[in-house]
Amino acid sequence: MAAARIGLARTAADPKGGARRVSRAGFSLLLVGLGVAAVLSVLLATSLGPVSVPVSESAGVVIHHVLPGVVSAPADRVHDQIVWEFRLPRALLGLVVGAGLALVGCVLQAAVRNPLADPYLLGVSSGAALGAVIVIVLGSAALGGLSVSAAAFAGALLAMGLVYVLARRGGRITPLRLVLSGVALAYLFQALYSFLLIKTNPMAAQAAQFWLLGSLGSARWSDLGVPAAALLAGIMFLLLQARSLNSLLAGEETAVSLGLNVNRFRVQLLVVTSLLVGVMVAVSGAIAFVGLIVPHLCRLVVGSDHRRLLPTAVLTGAAFLVLVDLAARTIDQPSELPLTIVTAIFGVPCFVWLLRRRDRAREGVFG
Repeated sequence: MAAARIGLARTAADPKGGARRVSRAGFSLLLVGLGVAAVLSVLLATSLGPVSVPVSESAGVVIHHVLPGVVSAPADRVHDQIVWEFRLPRALLGLVVGAGLALVGCVLQAAVRNPLADPYLLGVSSGAALGAVIVIVLGSAALGGLSVSAAAFAGALLAMGLVYVLARRGGRITPLRLVLSGVALAYLFQALYSFLLIKTNPMAAQAAQFWLLGSLGSARWSDLGVPAAALLAGIMFLLLQARSLNSLLAGEETAVSLGLNVNRFRVQLLVVTSLLVGVMVAVSGAIAFVGLIVPHLCRLVVGSDHRRLLPTAVLTGAAFLVLVDLAARTIDQPSELPLTIVTAIFGVPCFVWLLRRRDRAREGVFG
């Protein structure tokens, strides 16, 4: 019986045998490399922009503020302000949001067994967008004095509750009902905020539209605490559930045979991922493609075992969004592009390549 359970777990991790695409030592080196890439992306993001700051000087500014006794104060106070007060909080928020969206994408793709699952799938991003648009267009008084971020989070919680109610039938939540409920609510929320945008003045509509496509331009140090804490808690919880996530990939019967309460586990995943999305969208707007593309790229390298996939996706998503944000604010200087435009430009060709690669190889957990 124990051997059978182990075999089922391995099949669940990757039904076609690709759970271990790299060795244990190779996986450790991969995580170190991704961590270094994330740090380098932050340094690059703090250095490049309308005002260029040498990478060494950017690093010196950061070290001076973190460890004042190690490095003396930078000679150029303007560069110090640019790096520490504006660019570094923005880059760190990009790390947190990118990691969070990639993490949610991995979990949702396993929970609903749908390769197209991403943070938009359950309507939570659209619910957050509706809350933000209401405040931007009608003012904070429309929602009891809530700020844009607070209204976005409230909208995400509302969407989560509605999805749970609509998807539940006979005490159970099935992947199909979960997806259909989320898609239906997403269209409803999009219709509501589109109506508000049509009826409002052009300046408010432009501000709301920019937020809807994602931006880290307003990032400040005070914005980092809640998303970082939510991400850390989410990572810890989901890593502990990695084996259960693996079992879901093989279907409900296999998961039940492994002793998993599938319905209760899906509810837990719905709550955790919805809260994560709500927190991330509240501080960055609705950023598309990160939660869809990054899990697929990581799965090609490390396979579908969530013990490896989750940390890989977190680090990859973090570095990816920092670089996307850097491109968004430097491609069309002095203007700044919404993040979803950049993620779509890079994400769509990448996704097409992934599909073609998967068709040729005829492999993958969802194939």
